Amino acid sequence: MTHRHKLWAAFVLLACLHGLVFFAGFFAPYDFATQNRDLTFAPPTRIHFLDAAGKFHARPFVYGLKNDPTSADGYAVDQTRVYPIRFFSRGSAYRFGQVLPSGLHLFGVDDPGRLFLMGTDAFGRDQFSRFLFGGRISLMAGWVAAALSLLIGIVVGTLAGFYGGWIDQILMRGGELFLALPWLYLLFAVRAELPLHIAGWQVLLLLVAVMGLVGWARPARLIRGVVLSAKERNFVLAARGFGASDRHVICRHVLPQTYGVVLTQMTLLIPQYVLAEVTLSFLGLGASEPIPSWGTQLAALQQYYVLSSFWWMFLPAVLLVPVFLLYYAAADALQERLASVPL
Repeated sequence: MTHRHKLWAAFVLLACLHGLVFFAGFFAPYDFATQNRDLTFAPPTRIHFLDAAGKFHARPFVYGLKNDPTSADGYAVDQTRVYPIRFFSRGSAYRFGQVLPSGLHLFGVDDPGRLFLMGTDAFGRDQFSRFLFGGRISLMAGWVAAALSLLIGIVVGTLAGFYGGWIDQILMRGGELFLALPWLYLLFAVRAELPLHIAGWQVLLLLVAVMGLVGWARPARLIRGVVLSAKERNFVLAARGFGASDRHVICRHVLPQTYGVVLTQMTLLIPQYVLAEVTLSFLGLGASEPIPSWGTQLAALQQYYVLSSFWWMFLPAVLLVPVFLLYYAAADALQERLASVPL
């Protein structure tokens, strides 16, 4: 597979991932807050094509669940209740694309049947639906923090590399200070200083801003290196010789040379900041209930009886692995693609 094909494959898969998350209301069978108190810690629902008599059904179906104290997970399949899976079914209301009100879901089953692809949590909430809705918060945190870091990094790196001298010295020494900061402990300290009654979304936005503000140093150093090389090229020297202003030279000739580094850094920083948000929310320092995020979804794993009894509670953590690998694969393919393009 060529570099170009790898790059396209990685970005198509990432686009599909973000489409699932952005249109979570359509792809999720339930609302993230819908509770089923009689089905707490229910195992993942098995999808069937063959019934108990061995007859094949073209339309997949699920069986109902009933309480069974003798079972390891407390539930047993009730084969007397059959619920066909219906596509483009009606369910809980949401806003399609965050704009249009809708109640249409990609799939679902008729009441009182339930379809839990990843099981349920302590409140009987569908784990799969919460994973899709939680991705909005976690990915938004990663994108916003990465964009903020890169914006500052572009400004600082361009100024340091283009003008050099004492400006370069001051900006790069400041960058070394931020590189030395233990940013995770800084986030802990910031959260500790916030009042307890502050809203969860306000805490999240503040922590995202802090992550973005302390993470600019490494991108700035990389961009500075590109600018140092770009400003010595013949077409840049020719533009300056014709009397072009610094602003014109930077915007028209120097900054375009940094786009490859910026895109690569974006694909590397996003998963790092997503992981930071997941860690903070897991520890109770980021997003908190009822805000769904990947970190709050994993917070139940802090309890020993959940770890030892309900294996499906690990599924959100398992699904995070391919998410991160997709970003790193995109960064690797992008770097290979840029390295193969002649300067």
